[in-house]
Amino acid sequence: MQSSVFLFTWAWIPIVLWAALAQTARNAAQRSLVAQAGTLGATLARFLYGLPFAAAWVVLLHALPGTAAAVPGFHAGYFGWLLLGAVSQLAATAFLLLAMKQRNFVVGVAYSKTDALQVAVFATLFLHELPGWVTLLAIALATAGVVLLSWPRKADAAPAGGVRAWAGLAAVYGLASGAGFALSAVGYRGAALQLPGVSPWLAGGWGVLWAQTIQTLLLGGWLAWRSRPALRAMATAWRVSVLAGAAGAAASIGWFTAFALTSAANVRTLGMVEVVFSYLVSHRLLREKLAPAEQAGLLLVLVGVAALVFS
Repeated sequence: MQSSVFLFTWAWIPIVLWAALAQTARNAAQRSLVAQAGTLGATLARFLYGLPFAAAWVVLLHALPGTAAAVPGFHAGYFGWLLLGAVSQLAATAFLLLAMKQRNFVVGVAYSKTDALQVAVFATLFLHELPGWVTLLAIALATAGVVLLSWPRKADAAPAGGVRAWAGLAAVYGLASGAGFALSAVGYRGAALQLPGVSPWLAGGWGVLWAQTIQTLLLGGWLAWRSRPALRAMATAWRVSVLAGAAGAAASIGWFTAFALTSAANVRTLGMVEVVFSYLVSHRLLREKLAPAEQAGLLLVLVGVAALVFS
């Protein structure tokens, strides 16, 4: 009995690692869609084409003997938290795009990587989940590592404006993007907490299905109003869209299930390992050597993740 409880308590770790790997695959598929459908069109593809996979997962969970149960009793509080998560995630994507359009977009991207730090603040305020000092140290180390990795390799690619650039419009958009991603994690964690007695597998599966439905309707409606060519391009590239949707659904199922098992700060901090996966895969394919700053960044992320896992 104690062994099963121990394994269940630590189940979120391999689940988050799986989600990070699936998200790396989703990003690779989604990247090829951006050139055809634009960033927002590619983002919609991951939600829209992921819906059938999320629905199939929910049906499978209700059919399996180990997870079969009645449909959870959803209520206004649950959908309130879920709506916060879904809308915040879309807003974070929009702010990140705005940051990238600025002259000092590198600063904006770097600030957007503070989402794990902001998760710790928002989770404390809204969920009363105060991270321990080891978790806070892990967040700080991993965040510093991700910022180093997001910095350009060439000196001539450094943001113009020196110190002023770190307080400009790109910085505002970057912080807003990080806040959006942080609030989305808190919203999804809050939704899971609204379903006491429901298994984390079902809580995660239903969370993905409802969230992606909301995001598909909102983002799909926006593109139908403002950018119909993006919808046509997404439909034309349906093979890649299906791949992005399947990988995205697999990643989201992992994230949502982990949110049902442990705090948002734990999930987002360990989830930073996705940056390491993506970085190593891309550089391995390009056969590029890592610069000293990149090596330091990878090391900081790994030390932060290790501190969290073994704390």
